[in-house]
Amino acid sequence: MEVTPLAIPEVKLIKLDAFGDDRGCFTVHWHDEQFKDAVDGYTFRQDSYVTSVPHVVRGLHYQLPPHAQGKLVRCLSGSIQDVAVDIRMSSPTFGMWVDAHLNAHENEALWIPPGFAHGYASLSEGATVFYKITEIYTPSHEYSLLWNDPYLDILWNIPQNPIVSEKDLNGLSLSVAPMFE
Repeated sequence: MEVTPLAIPEVKLIKLDAFGDDRGCFTVHWHDEQFKDAVDGYTFRQDSYVTSVPHVVRGLHYQLPPHAQGKLVRCLSGSIQDVAVDIRMSSPTFGMWVDAHLNAHENEALWIPPGFAHGYASLSEGATVFYKITEIYTPSHEYSLLWNDPYLDILWNIPQNPIVSEKDLNGLSLSVAPMFE
């Protein structure tokens, strides 16, 4: 396993070991002892599995404490642009974003710790995303940043007029959304 911090170093790209032969490939998605350092010692409480048609944007979602979520994201089929936005007001990278392109063939996962909003775009004819989450989904603590907030200026790799849920279309601008202290 190879762990590479991105431009915001708390967000990490994890290259998983893959063992292939003429039958296919075997990869360990999660191993508590091996991954503990990569995910800053967090434990996981929920798994989520999502499928998306082409040109879907999901997010930018986050939960505030005491139910803040860290996510280990992996694309199982197709490809996605995975985005993390720093929403920690005391951080020197507050309001900045990083992204990674994940696909089913590269055996990579993205670690997004608590304190970040998370979203992704389906770049292929469909995508299946699996992620481990450090806290259970708690709607009373969930918020959404506007996926196309001009302040964030995220460079989504999608065509015009993506498919976005009503909830995400009504996301909040970074300038008014509740943040991490």
